[in-house]
Amino acid sequence: MSPTPPDPADGLLRHVVVAVDGTSGSGKSSTSRGVASRLGLRYLDTGAMYRAVAWWMLSRGVDVHDPAAVAARAGEPVIVSGTDPLAPTITVDGVDVSVEIRSDAVNAAVSPVAAVPEVRTRMVQLQRAVIGEGGIVVEGRDIGSTVAPDAQVKLFVTADPAARAQRRAAEEGGSDVAATRESLLNRDRIDSGRAVSPLTMAEGAVHLDTTPYTLDEVIDRVVGLVEAVEARA
Repeated sequence: MSPTPPDPADGLLRHVVVAVDGTSGSGKSSTSRGVASRLGLRYLDTGAMYRAVAWWMLSRGVDVHDPAAVAARAGEPVIVSGTDPLAPTITVDGVDVSVEIRSDAVNAAVSPVAAVPEVRTRMVQLQRAVIGEGGIVVEGRDIGSTVAPDAQVKLFVTADPAARAQRRAAEEGGSDVAATRESLLNRDRIDSGRAVSPLTMAEGAVHLDTTPYTLDEVIDRVVGLVEAVEARA
């Protein structure tokens, strides 16, 4: 039986913000959900929000490679993110799109859509509203640097490209590993090179290479970091 999570109403956990940034396939999502569940915190997947916008653009026939076209409609979709780490949800205009946003089409569209400044500005506003006074683990690519620069715990999670490709291919039901690796590296290049809020390790972040560790070991390490911060508060 899993241990009873701490009560976030007590101490720092009530207000803690854990910012988890990093590359695709490095274990950000599993780690973030695990840490949130272990500590009784809320959870926000900001990547799902950008995927939801990309899905909306595709479904409306917007050319996702035309920044002006994307910018013109960036304010239209209504994005709502659930914060239960055991059952995270994402809806667009009231429709659950949790499955649809993981399609190949959205995989290819999300980076160019996320690079549009108007999209990022709106999503950051929504993300900060969800974060509120804290008590949350937030994962993405610009959390510690842009969305929540005052987060008490900042992480930058990476893994060897081969390991990342193996993990992501397994998640996608046995996709071609070589093609998956190239897709991940291409997204890294786009996300790291965009003009607004690029993928980068935030000042004060702890770099965590997950390659040699099991998921439970990674979660243990992050929980330890949060508890250490709480002890010093």
